[in-house]
Amino acid sequence: MIKVGLVGGSGRVGQRLIPLIEKDETLQLSALFVKNIDDVEPIDGVFITKDIKEFLDEVELVIDFSLPEATEKLLKGVLEVGGKPLVIGTTGLSETQKNLLQEVSKSSPILYATNMSLGVALLNQLVEIASKSLKEFEIEIVEMHHRYKKDAPSGTALTLAETAVKARGLDLEKVRISGRDGNIGERKPDEIAVMALRGGDIVGRHTVGFYNDGEFIELNHTATNRDTFAKGAVFAGKWLVNQTNGLYSIRDCLGV
Repeated sequence: MIKVGLVGGSGRVGQRLIPLIEKDETLQLSALFVKNIDDVEPIDGVFITKDIKEFLDEVELVIDFSLPEATEKLLKGVLEVGGKPLVIGTTGLSETQKNLLQEVSKSSPILYATNMSLGVALLNQLVEIASKSLKEFEIEIVEMHHRYKKDAPSGTALTLAETAVKARGLDLEKVRISGRDGNIGERKPDEIAVMALRGGDIVGRHTVGFYNDGEFIELNHTATNRDTFAKGAVFAGKWLVNQTNGLYSIRDCLGV
């Protein structure tokens, strides 16, 4: 049995992860890392703590769907206590936190993905192919999420944008815009808009459009249930415990 620790267990995906881990015959939910112990219902046989070192002492694999501040604490804790396999699905990480992720991956196997679903992994591959093949087409990305999502654009949308620009040899920071308003002039040739919509209980929808005179192609992925992300993270964790140190993606795990 692999002893699993969960960061972000009170979140929307975390709540789906707990029963999935408990039902899995190869996994054992051993510990939860939380900000406030009083906010979490006790679980039989599960150690609940707000001390990151105590948490890491109890686990062999960590799955993290939390906020950037908690992920940063996790990464710093792993640097101090030694390597642990980490599956991280937290979005909205800063550049400093991403650099910390890279540093920790030198001594721990880490799978970092802004979206854990097989469908999005395949969508990324299709975006790469389309971006290379349709060089004259203009690219626009729209993402939709529930009203409670804190970061915008979504990590998945930014990953899709990064995939698209890399396929064309561009720098995302130089070509990305996140809004249009007023008399802004014509669209620039390499410009890529990444737009965020928020409302209702939408789990997640991402559209990458390739537009040209006379025709366009739109690639869509819609998540209808958060179990998609939780199941992907569990699958990724089982794969990751057998990998060497380094930084992996969901595409590495799924072989697409």
